[in-house]
Amino acid sequence: MVRAFHEWMVTQGLDAVTVNLDPGADRVPYEVDIDVRDWIRLSEVMEEHGLGPNGAQVLAADLLAMKAGEVSEVMETFRTGYFLIDTPGQMELFTFRESSRVVIDAFGREDSALVYLNDPALVKTASGMISSVLLSATALFRHVIPFVNVLSKSDLLSPEELETIVKWSLDPLELYDALMQDAATPKTLLDVEFFKSMETIGVYRKLLPVSSEASTGFEDVYSQVQLTFEGGDDLRPD
Repeated sequence: MVRAFHEWMVTQGLDAVTVNLDPGADRVPYEVDIDVRDWIRLSEVMEEHGLGPNGAQVLAADLLAMKAGEVSEVMETFRTGYFLIDTPGQMELFTFRESSRVVIDAFGREDSALVYLNDPALVKTASGMISSVLLSATALFRHVIPFVNVLSKSDLLSPEELETIVKWSLDPLELYDALMQDAATPKTLLDVEFFKSMETIGVYRKLLPVSSEASTGFEDVYSQVQLTFEGGDDLRPD
């Protein structure tokens, strides 16, 4: 996502700096401008503290919070309108750790937006879609910053599946009806008012389909960010 979004921005004449925050990444498929592995490497954390990969990832997340000020100082040396920040992919390492709030505050909470990637394999079913909505709501409540809801790897879906998923994301009652038709869904746990309340409190929002392989959807993501921070005004150099 970061690689493809950065490539799209370059084609639009937009400058952006890439930031990798995953200390355990073996390979990053784009040129990294600022790399947390210059401060913290998962292999070194494992060796120094005698931890396995999972325990080392948790400790590394806390170490990142301690180094967030130093990373922020390096970010301030760049003259750019945008930073594309690649966080660890596991929700428990970023969303569920208090250290993530420290990192966001250090980087500038008032200038930050969260791009949440919904898994196309999960949202293909009505029950999976509601699970994804609830997971994204958790991220939204934890971070309390502007939120862009993205359907990643949309090229893996058929046109019919994509149309249905987007329709569900636009109308909670459409998703409710689909759930009620699913024989595997426990009907007693959910009702119409539940779906309406999700829409009312703002956790139910349209999915923006994006494909890094086909380089599609990035205009919509960019427009949503612009709408959030600039009221729709463009920050292109011209």
